[in-house]
Amino acid sequence: LPKMFGPELVAAFREFKSIWDPDLKMNPHKIVDPYPLDSNLRLGAAYRPRPVETHFRFPRDHGRFAVATERCFGVGKCRRTEGGTMCPSYMVTREEKHTTRGRAHLLFEMLQGEAIGRKGWRDPYVKEALDLCLACKGCKGDCPVSVDIATYKAEFLSHYYARRLRPRSAYALALFHRWARLASLAPGLANAVTQRSALIKRVAGLAPERALPVFAHETFRDWFRARGPRNGDGQRVLLWPDTFTNYLRPETGKAAVEVLEAAGYSVELPAHMLCCGRPLYDYGMLKRAKRQLRRILDALRPALADGVALVALEPSCVAVFRDELVNLFPDDEDAQRLSRQSFFLSEFLVREGFEPPKLAGRAIVHGHCHHKAIAKMTSEEALLGKLGLDFEILDSGCCGLAGSFGYEADHYDISMKIGERMLLPAVRAAPEATLVVADGFSCREQIAHATDRRAVHLAEVLQMALRAATSPVSVPPLRAPRASAPP
Repeated sequence: LPKMFGPELVAAFREFKSIWDPDLKMNPHKIVDPYPLDSNLRLGAAYRPRPVETHFRFPRDHGRFAVATERCFGVGKCRRTEGGTMCPSYMVTREEKHTTRGRAHLLFEMLQGEAIGRKGWRDPYVKEALDLCLACKGCKGDCPVSVDIATYKAEFLSHYYARRLRPRSAYALALFHRWARLASLAPGLANAVTQRSALIKRVAGLAPERALPVFAHETFRDWFRARGPRNGDGQRVLLWPDTFTNYLRPETGKAAVEVLEAAGYSVELPAHMLCCGRPLYDYGMLKRAKRQLRRILDALRPALADGVALVALEPSCVAVFRDELVNLFPDDEDAQRLSRQSFFLSEFLVREGFEPPKLAGRAIVHGHCHHKAIAKMTSEEALLGKLGLDFEILDSGCCGLAGSFGYEADHYDISMKIGERMLLPAVRAAPEATLVVADGFSCREQIAHATDRRAVHLAEVLQMALRAATSPVSVPPLRAPRASAPP
């Protein structure tokens, strides 16, 4: 500053400051007598973060968890209360520890082991701050430096619960793919038990207010197997039958098959039932998640090598293949192939130049958090525009259910507060004839739980357009059944 203003003027600044602030209480050492450049640094010359072994490899952070926690530099965009997805829990609690910044800084401090972190990965303060993280990945998409608290939370919980029992809800929800497979052997019996027994929810640690999903009487894979292949001469495409589509909502998979075949493709399914393992990450079950991903890579290797595209209907599955997979196996060529060859349905159809028939009507669209974080909603906009629908993509943030989060008894209230912030009022306000479109299974479940509307997947909207083109009908209003009893 003496070079800019000269010694005489800086001395005048000092005199003025001493008159009005003799005790240097108001923003000291900024203009006169400034701190040395190397003082008060967050990362000084003595900075030596604790080296830790991790499941995730953090290839974009030099392979170090400590570097990942340093991404946040405190800009505070995560403290906004309107617009975007980040951070749904902060938007309803307004507490700093529930911001992306607060959580990232706590993880940073944990590695320092000074103010907190003396218990390492089992620090209770970090666990408390991460408890209300919905793992929505809103921060990864909205944060200017792509802080990814969902990944950091999964890594933290994997160590926090090492050689320890997890809460009951973790085993009920993270292993849902196993329970669903068992239920498919006798879906009628499974529905009779899950839909009419409050004891099941209590034992599993689930919210008593939540209706459990109804298992389909015929799985999507069984339907596809009995139906037989079509378009044998068409280009191959691999349709990923996620756990929710296969066991709970096969009509979504059937609609996708109809649409892809109408576009001229020969649809294939993996030879065996596989699950991407998305719920495992919510509870830090990363060893199990890696084993499941290895099975997927082994099963899909021939198709991947042939360049066959994989289309997934559940946005979280695409997120696993594009994000978690390459973070866990950054040097695996098959993992890289699957990451590159995985598509949302809208992405794939837009890339291939699919021209759907027109569909008259109006729609409101809620984007899944993982979809918005990984790829935005541009392909949805393009495809819905081609349909000719009068549509609006809601700036509705997170639905609040967020996979397993909102099913847990301890999280039910905040789950509903998040949903009521934007999405649920918008759905209730929509005219009855307006389609409600949501690709995420949990998003559709939250809407059905809290309103009398039934949301549909984009595949079902495209199916309506195909059928309306051959037998013109108006789009009927879709309402959620009020009873949770099985059909």
